[in-house]
Amino acid sequence: MNEFPDCVEWWIATWHAISAPNAHARRGVAPLAETIRKVESMRGTLRFEDEPASFNAALIEAKGKAQ
Repeated sequence: MNEFPDCVEWWIATWHAISAPNAHARRGVAPLAETIRKVESMRGTLRFEDEPASFNAALIEAKGKAQ
């Protein structure tokens, strides 16, 4: 038994008052667990987390490029 898919089904039922629509939707949760694990493994390695001013500078720079 995998705890993460059970938690996801509980979250969906609790927050949205619906159940997982079918077995395919339940299987779709497995890659999500791996994605979350990979993102969590990067915690503390990204400069945006360490230097909020750099994040603001990046936003301003990106806004200038978009115009």
